[in-house]
Order: sequence, then structure tokens, then C-alpha cells
Amino acid sequence: MTENAKTTSSANRYGPLIGAIDEGTSSVRFLVFAANTAEVLTYHQKELKVSYPQEGWVEQDPMEILEAVHECLNQTVENLKQLTINPADIVAIGITNQRETTIVWDTKTGKPLYNAIVWMDMRTTSIIDELLKKVRNQNKNYLKSLCGLPISPYFSALKMKWLMDNVSEVQEAIKENRCMFGTVDSWLIWNLTGGSNGGVHCTDVTNASRTMLMNIVNLKWDPYLLSFFQIPEDILPQIRSSSEIYGNIVDGVLQGVPISGCLGDQQAALVGQMCFQHGQAKSTYGTGCFLLYNTGTKIVDSAHGLLTTVGYQFGPKADPVYALEGSIAMAGAIVKWLKDNLQVIDDVSETEAIAEKLTCDNRIIFVPAFSGLYAPYWRKDARSVICGITEDINYRHIVKAALQSVCFQTRDILEAMREDTGMTLTKLLVDGAMTSNNLLMQMQADICGVPVVRPVMCEITALGVAIAAGCAEGIKKWDITVGTNVPSDTFTPSITENERDMLYSEWKKGIERSLDWETDAASEEEEDINKMTASGLFVFGTLLLLMFARYRS
Repeated sequence: MTENAKTTSSANRYGPLIGAIDEGTSSVRFLVFAANTAEVLTYHQKELKVSYPQEGWVEQDPMEILEAVHECLNQTVENLKQLTINPADIVAIGITNQRETTIVWDTKTGKPLYNAIVWMDMRTTSIIDELLKKVRNQNKNYLKSLCGLPISPYFSALKMKWLMDNVSEVQEAIKENRCMFGTVDSWLIWNLTGGSNGGVHCTDVTNASRTMLMNIVNLKWDPYLLSFFQIPEDILPQIRSSSEIYGNIVDGVLQGVPISGCLGDQQAALVGQMCFQHGQAKSTYGTGCFLLYNTGTKIVDSAHGLLTTVGYQFGPKADPVYALEGSIAMAGAIVKWLKDNLQVIDDVSETEAIAEKLTCDNRIIFVPAFSGLYAPYWRKDARSVICGITEDINYRHIVKAALQSVCFQTRDILEAMREDTGMTLTKLLVDGAMTSNNLLMQMQADICGVPVVRPVMCEITALGVAIAAGCAEGIKKWDITVGTNVPSDTFTPSITENERDMLYSEWKKGIERSLDWETDAASEEEEDINKMTASGLFVFGTLLLLMFARYRS
């Protein structure tokens, strides 16, 4: 049988196929779904490097990301051929990506002007301090009514401002009208649709809602926000919906295939978990941990440290669906830290077995605030602490405390969501690489006091953007109800309310001890004076006591 004959029968077996580029912080993958069943037929994955040039700086090479995407496309198509599935049955692809990560590039050469500044990068803290000096009461929520976000190093506008202030290549490119700014989705769409030869410069509403530059109500770049950060609008991508045809791939193995879906990775997981109803929520455990709560078409302004973000918009004429989000910087990243820095584990998969072997649990608390605390605290001055260590503590306790920290941070967010919405979740839908750890999932149920539901099909983020791509006008190959009854495992709480509250109160003590470590020069000087005063008083008091004791004798 010829190769062509082998690959012509797939339409009868699977129907139309939808591809999904899943570009995360640690890897790129390309997956192919059968639109009729939501089944993953094949995929290819490529790891990405992350560099740390200075303390608090996190960067990636945009060209490496692009090359990894091309490799994944090529290899996945080869996989399809090996499975006697015709690649021509791929009718659309979607792109889901790590959010807030910022890239600037030259429109003429197509080359990056600097490395991608990754979402968890903290170099912009000094810029924030300067900006807050111009704001009444140095209120970090000053812009929240416009963009839904606090002023934080997390978001793209601050990263872009740093690039404009510190990189001469970026400054020159802006002056010469050849600079483009975008998050990773924009970088990929522009390159795949032609690059410097007519590539489409766009983003979707979910990614745009993470820049601090988009008005959360009208979904347009906001003049006041642009002025506040001094970012020129002409370098920004066009804002589009999450589900429409942006352009076609211009060359390579999928030449001519339309790109018709785009979602930030956490919003893609919200869609992949089928959280289409107001009040549904999901938590994704990746490098960080992100919990999104669907608020419908209503914008909810959090008073308890959560973000207001766009959940998705299925078509340019559709109403946007909003979400409250709690963002946790350290989830899978803390397990990687145990492996790479502390070297107490050889592989991230070992944590479950290590923690389960504890015969007794000396309750220590590990607050992983390596780059400050995100939601609901938003404290860039916080740093990591391990509390409650006694002489019989060993590395197993630290591993378990690291896992528990993810669960405690998730409860922090659930508590804030309850305060903001007045609703208590009846279950928590979960996904992401860390959910393969059964002990972690059980601890999550115990600490939060709600059932934790884990789908057996783990490719939830990619599924979400495949749905968006397949539902787009001009494609219409995906039934939105497909996959709504995905088989799942459920972990139910196994400890009492008193035990749960006791654990959580200890966590709160740890949070208090993690604060106020990173201070500015003025406060450091004041702290030194206070320490000197206290030391002097202590010495003076000691002398008085010695004199009194000598007198009594």
C-alpha cells in the first residue's frame, strides 16, 4: 500500500482534526485532537531552557521557542503519517501560551531585540517603586478599575517599560518605527503567518488582559494606561477574540492551515475543564498554580487580592466571559528547586513516595516566597521561610511541607474568592502536571475541605485552545458539548474541620514571618537605627541589672 493510500482513510476514522500548540514555561508541545471525540491522537514535546542572568531575572530565547514550535509541528506530522492518519485532515490550529512573558522584535529583520522576559521575572521592582511615588497613598490597586490588575512585576507593561528604559536596541527600534511588542502568542502568530513578509501582529483578549494596558470593559488598549507606562500604542498587537481566524500558516508541513484559536494557558484550562457556567472554577498546577473562577459576563472587582481577567471570548461579536483569578508563583517550581538547588530528590516524581514514608509529621511550614508572594497578598518584600524546625526534622518533612505549601496557597485563594463572591465551591476541578501526585491531591482536598476532581485525560490546556480553534467562524468543526463527561478521579476530605483549621492557622503564622524581608534603602537605614537603639537599651539594661545584683550582694 502506498503512503498516500495509507493516509487517506483517517477522515473516516476520526473526522476533522484540530491541532494545538501548547507553549509553556518549561516546554513546547503540539498535539492533534479528533474534533468528534476530543481524543488526543499524537503529540511531540520539546523542552525549553530558562536562564537566570541575575538574582530575580528570568529569561528565555524567543528564537529557541520558535524553533521548538517548528520541531513539534514537523515531528507530530511525521507521527500522524506513522499512524496512517492524513495530516491534511488538520483543519485548524490553536495557540495557548505562558502569559505575561514579554518579547520585543524588529519588524524588518524578524529578530528579537532582547531575550523574552518571563512572567515570574522580578527586575521591575524598582520601576514600580518609582511609579507608586506618583500615586496617591502609593496604592498598588490604583489602576485596577481600568485593567483589573494590581501594579506588580508580574505583568507585561512593567517588563516593556524596563526594556524601553534599559535596552538601547529597543529604544532605537521604537524611534525608527521597527519595534513590535507582544506576549508569546503574538510572537508565534506573527512568525507563523509570514513574519517580516506580512505576518499578522495580533493577540487575543485573554493575553491582552494580562498586560495592564487593556481596558477590561471595552477590551481596547487604554489611552490612560499607555500614558501611565509611557508605552507607544503603535508597537502593540491588534486585540482579537479568542476564537476567530487570525491568518494561515505560510510555509512548512502545515502550510495553509488557519490559526483560529488563541488563549492564555490558564484561560485555556478554564475552557478545557468546560467551566462555561458562572460559579465554576478550576486550578492548574504547573510551574505556578492558577485558580480561575468564572464570573460570567459580570466584571467582579476583588477586594481581597484577586485579579479580574478575561476568561474567554468565543468570536468577535460574542460577549466576553470574565473570571476572578488567584495566581501562585511557586508550585511545580518549588519541586524543581528541591531537585536542582537543595538536591534532596533526584526526580520530581519521587516527592509522593518520599513524603508518604514519614512515620510522624512534625508540622513544619514552608512558605515558598522566592520572588515574593502573589495572590492574595501581592507582597514583593516577602521571602521564603521554613518554620517549626526541630532536631528530628529531615529532608522528608521539607519535601512534604513544600507540597503542602501549594495546597495552603490554593486555600488562600479560595478564601478570597468566597469573600468576593459570597459563594463556597462544592468541588475543585484540577489539571496540570502536578496533579499526577495522588498525595498532593489528597492533601489539597484535606486542606481546602472540598472534593478535588481530576480528569483522567490530562491534556486540558491544549484541549481548551483546540475547542476555541474548532469553534471559530469559518471552521465550525467542534461540538462544544464534546468532552463534557470526561472520566475523572475524585479525592474527598479525610480530616476533621478542627484539624484543617489548625493546619491553616500554622500556615498563616508562616506567612507573617515571610514578610518585610526585602526593604528599600531608607527603611533599611531606619531598621539599622532601631536595631542599634534596641541593642544599646539591652546593654544599658544589662549593666543596671549587674550593678543592682552587685549592690544586693
